[in-house]
Amino acid sequence: MLNELRKEIDRIDEELLTLLNKRMEVVRKVGEYKNSSNAPIYRPEREKEIINRLTKLSMHQNGLLKRDDIEAIFLEVFSTSRNLERTERIAFLGPIGTFTHQAAESRFGATGKYLPVLNIEAVFKSVSFKESKYGVIPIENNTEGIVSITLDSLRKYDVKIVNEIFMDIHHSFASLEEDITKIKKIYSHPQAYNQCKTFLEEYSLMNAKFIPTESTAKAAKLAKEDKEAGAICSHIAAKLYKLPLLFAKIEDNEANKTRFIVISDYKTGKSGNDKTSIIAKTSHKSGALFELLKKFKDAGINLTKIESRPLKDDSFHSLFYIDFEGHIDDKNVAKIIDKENITWLGSYAKGE
Repeated sequence: MLNELRKEIDRIDEELLTLLNKRMEVVRKVGEYKNSSNAPIYRPEREKEIINRLTKLSMHQNGLLKRDDIEAIFLEVFSTSRNLERTERIAFLGPIGTFTHQAAESRFGATGKYLPVLNIEAVFKSVSFKESKYGVIPIENNTEGIVSITLDSLRKYDVKIVNEIFMDIHHSFASLEEDITKIKKIYSHPQAYNQCKTFLEEYSLMNAKFIPTESTAKAAKLAKEDKEAGAICSHIAAKLYKLPLLFAKIEDNEANKTRFIVISDYKTGKSGNDKTSIIAKTSHKSGALFELLKKFKDAGINLTKIESRPLKDDSFHSLFYIDFEGHIDDKNVAKIIDKENITWLGSYAKGE
């Protein structure tokens, strides 16, 4: 019986391979057209449309595949397709093994051409100077708040947000030392360390020397070289550096999420469920911000985030980073942006 089922799986796999090769033949032709017109290869709004359509189809067929399953499978298909059309570099906040690396792979696949860089502004520079076509960076965490350098870099560099990625963040504890009571040092990024205080207290690790690192991946790398140390890191980093995993999920908040953005040099089309990001500068007078926000209210536009950032001159004036629902090609959105002192940062499909 088992052999017969395996034969059936083999037959279906062969059919899948035949269909995938047919798909790639069409993709190759699409790539020829896009390359002749220098059109963008990565169209997240189109990919989202495909995932939505296939999810509905699977539901209609009473299929076993749910949205997450379909997305996991087809994002790799999309990645292979893009590389067939045109190989493009993706810069991300490294080193390899970081949560940002994980977020980048979730959209550009395991076969992407990745460039790890060691700070957020370097990602912006890489995209702005055409060294990379895309950049992936964190912009906010639901427990630690906004990433200020990302907001400042969005204003400083001529790039556009083309997609956003929401990812659950799970911290792990890894060490060469199996006896946790013998651990004398802990390597970790400060943010990850602060998100795991309950675990550290419960296992009497608050007295261990905390050594901050620029990334959780670097923490795993250093702990691999230090028998008396442990690392708070991602599962992928522990695996990458072959560091034994002692605890898989140690974060205080199990709902810990980080929002990442993908930046590039082009404008994305409408997906039907979009978000727009802007930076607005208001006059330094009473009621100026209220007047701006009222225009959004009157236009029926729902704001999802507003953050103030210092202008960084000799005054104490501020700029405002604002996210809201809608696309720049929507008439009510375009009307406000055209008339105000606003820098448009991008319109893109809302993450899920």
